[in-house]
Amino acid sequence: MKHGLNTEKVLAQLRTHESRNVTFMEADGSWPIVWARAHGVNVWDAEGRKYLDLTAAFGVAAAGHANPQVVRAGQRQMATLLHAMGDVHPHPLKAELARELSKVTFERWGEARKLKGGSVEGLKRRPLQPFNPSTLPSAKTIFCNSGFEAVEAALKTTLLATGRRGVIAFEGAYHGLGYGALNVTHREHFRSPFRSQLGEFGHFLPFPSAADVGRRSRKSQLHLLISAATRLLSRGRIGAILVEPVQARGGIRVPPPGFLPALRKLCDEHDALLILDEIYTGVGRTGKWFACEHSGVVPDVICLGKALTGGFPLSACVGRAAVMDAAWPLSTGEAIHTSTFLGHPVGCAMALANIAELRRLKLVENSARHGRWLAGELSKVQSSKFKVVCRPVGVGLMAGVELLRADGSPATAESLAIIKRLLHCGFILLPEGAHANVIGFTPPLTISQRDLRRAVAALAEEIAALP
Repeated sequence: MKHGLNTEKVLAQLRTHESRNVTFMEADGSWPIVWARAHGVNVWDAEGRKYLDLTAAFGVAAAGHANPQVVRAGQRQMATLLHAMGDVHPHPLKAELARELSKVTFERWGEARKLKGGSVEGLKRRPLQPFNPSTLPSAKTIFCNSGFEAVEAALKTTLLATGRRGVIAFEGAYHGLGYGALNVTHREHFRSPFRSQLGEFGHFLPFPSAADVGRRSRKSQLHLLISAATRLLSRGRIGAILVEPVQARGGIRVPPPGFLPALRKLCDEHDALLILDEIYTGVGRTGKWFACEHSGVVPDVICLGKALTGGFPLSACVGRAAVMDAAWPLSTGEAIHTSTFLGHPVGCAMALANIAELRRLKLVENSARHGRWLAGELSKVQSSKFKVVCRPVGVGLMAGVELLRADGSPATAESLAIIKRLLHCGFILLPEGAHANVIGFTPPLTISQRDLRRAVAALAEEIAALP
């Protein structure tokens, strides 16, 4: 490793010089490891030990760590134009990526005749005609740096377009930790220290889970949800519904099939925007280019990040052109939402190369195929002594196993212990959910079935060995 620093020295420096409450370190040294390099589906630590990465580094490395085409695109751009001027003097790749995002989202959905977006006649700036799915819609993009910034751009779009500050979000939601995003991120662990400074414009409703036993229960969930949402929307203060098509950090929770169509219908009826946070689920993760495609629902705004570039901090708030034009005025020389690194040239170059690699390697199809196999294998995993109940969750290569004790309570301690043991067996996994009792599988989409088989076998062995 560079500078001759081993794991112990790196962690000692962090303890001394990094703010507390950032890097978690076990007192016994069992967590974390220090990453030195990564390639494909593998990571090597500071001591040279090799690991199979089943996280894709928070879902970022969809086309594999250090994908050669993506790396070369970034290197070429760094040598040509390392930095540009955000909202002032543009560079060609910003325009090219904005065009590509329009093609891969709203234009592609329009071509497939899947668009179910309704009238936006209630938007504040001017009446718009109901959307005609027989035309080819286009999208407009606001580039950002991290995922939460894309969410906050979408929240600003809502207020400008509708004149209404309220947003319906969902229990278990994670939309980032910026001050705007915290208003719609549900978990108290993140919100409570800063509550006195929040605008509190988020209204949280239960997130229905398809894992709930019984069709009647799922129907009841949806009925209650629609009733509660209708009451909120009827007050005329809600500008948008913001939702993750699959709650990732919320525990890889997949809603029932009727959930997103019901939200789309509610937004159409009440002239509200449907915003989909696909920062984690987008770009092939669930076996479709975007998770909303599983239910054929098209949003008004979609937020993208993580796997968009394969490793460079760049995100995007992509909205239907009519909605974005209704919200955002023409620039008069000083943008009302911008940043120094907006549409960074290196990030744009890498994103374009990354999207091309996903197509070339057929990684979206790979995610769907391996995801079906993985779901079947995870359904077989069980504790031999039945001390815990294992419930498979997810879709595509956003999958996992939820661990529950016999009384139905979250098996948090068992989940964390298994993840730590597997780390020292060469497998990188992360816990998901408010109780950290879901062992998640979000590997690079380049992963082979052989590697998945090894990982599932190791997980099954650890679960079977639970005392």
